[in-house]
Amino acid sequence: MGNGLQNTFKKEFAGDATNSVYIWAGRTTKPYKGLQSGRRIQFKNDDYEFLKKEFDNEIQFISPRIQRSANVTYKTKNDNYTIKGVYPGYDVLESISMADGRYLNLLDLKSKLKVVVIGQMVEKDLFNGLSAYGKNISLGGIIYKVIGVFTDPGGDSDERFIYMPYTTMQQIYGGNDNIGDFGMTYNPKLSIDAAIAFGNKMKRALQKRHDVSPNDQRAIRVNNYAEDNRQVSTMMLGLNILILVIGFGTLIAGIVGISNIMVYVVKERTKELGIRKALGASPGSIITMIMLESVLITALAGYLGLVVGVGILEYIGPSLEKYFILNPGVSTSTVVAATITLITAGIIAGYLPAKKAAQIKPIVALRAD
Repeated sequence: MGNGLQNTFKKEFAGDATNSVYIWAGRTTKPYKGLQSGRRIQFKNDDYEFLKKEFDNEIQFISPRIQRSANVTYKTKNDNYTIKGVYPGYDVLESISMADGRYLNLLDLKSKLKVVVIGQMVEKDLFNGLSAYGKNISLGGIIYKVIGVFTDPGGDSDERFIYMPYTTMQQIYGGNDNIGDFGMTYNPKLSIDAAIAFGNKMKRALQKRHDVSPNDQRAIRVNNYAEDNRQVSTMMLGLNILILVIGFGTLIAGIVGISNIMVYVVKERTKELGIRKALGASPGSIITMIMLESVLITALAGYLGLVVGVGILEYIGPSLEKYFILNPGVSTSTVVAATITLITAGIIAGYLPAKKAAQIKPIVALRAD
């Protein structure tokens, strides 16, 4: 069940790099330095250069983003899709993999070429099973060449995007240097606390640059995945501790139960053990016999319980997705560790009864009822 919850969290982050930061501009909600509220903040290319220079050590990769919708046509097929103007390398931030062709490069950016990279679902919608690579498509009446087709772990919705160089988008759809927002990844060497501090510092720097009140939460917004990572890490730590406590509690209860069973078994076999000792059985052989029986009982019953548990998870697993438990199950390493733990538990549970059995005197054992 714990693995199922972890799989759910991993799926939520699958569409983006886990060290992602996104910055959006909005409207001011507070007057500041003589400027009225309701003023729209507009990012430009200068902001991009400022962020790269000011936070060079903290930023791993940064891309301007410009977004708009357009009617996309190929021959008789057409549909509306979201078009994003980005910097080459943005595929890393979105965890994109190329299924055909290539992603955007610096030559596309500098030359402001009319080229696009489309998602597999766009290819599926418009090309009827044919390859889109090298074909020309119309975006709002303007012809672009498809240079690549990508897949995205975020699913079908993320594969309905179309990417082009942001410089091309600036030139064609505005003739200016406006930027909608920024997507970036922070240096993976940063700790979670350092990454959160970096996001806050970057927000304050942009607020100062655009004359925005430090208390204005809507003019410039930052979504830092480091904060989500910290929350998830804290939650998973608590979950793992809970699972550990439950596991050890169950194991201890099992050890006590098996130990009691073995004490009862030794008591019931007192005469047998006395006869064995009278015939020359050493204390070591008695201890070995009792402990082997304990290990056998523990291993067989424990493995049977493990098989039943795995079977139940396989059966009810699909129905647990609505409770945010995705693909619950155990790995091979967990099975091996559980088997070793069961054998160890059997040894612990059988030791005291075995030691007691080895100390029985033959004459006392033979007189026992």
